[in-house]
Amino acid sequence: MKTRALAQAALGAFLLTAGAGHLTTKRREFQAQVPSWFPADPDKVVVVSGYVELALGTALLTTWRQPGRRLLGRAVAAFFVGVFPGNIAQWAEHRDGFGLDTDRKRALRLLGQPALIAWALAATAEPSGRRVP
Repeated sequence: MKTRALAQAALGAFLLTAGAGHLTTKRREFQAQVPSWFPADPDKVVVVSGYVELALGTALLTTWRQPGRRLLGRAVAAFFVGVFPGNIAQWAEHRDGFGLDTDRKRALRLLGQPALIAWALAATAEPSGRRVP
C-alpha cells in the first residue's frame, strides 16, 4: 500500500513538473510533439495540455480514497494514451525536442509512454482482494 502511495505521489510530482514546463521553460520543446496534422495552434495545444497535467498532478497528490483514486488513475492513463500520437508524430516527422535528436532516440522515447500508462494504473489500483467494480 505504501509503495502505491509513493508511486502515486511521484507521478503527481512528475505531472506537476511537466505541466509547469509546458507553460514556461519547456514550452517550445513540447511544441515539437504536436503533430503537424493536428488542427490547432501548437502553442495553444501545449498550454492546454500543460493545464491538464497540472490538474491531474494536483489530483494525484490529493486523492487517496477509492474508488476516486482508481478512477483518477484511469483518467491519467487515458491522458497518456491521448498524447501518444504526439510522441509518434515527433518520431515520424523527425522533430527534435528534449534532446531527442535522432530517430533512434525518438523511437526509444515511444517505449516510455506504455510505461507511464502502466505507472498510472498500478499506482492507483485497488489493493489486492478489495476490488471494486
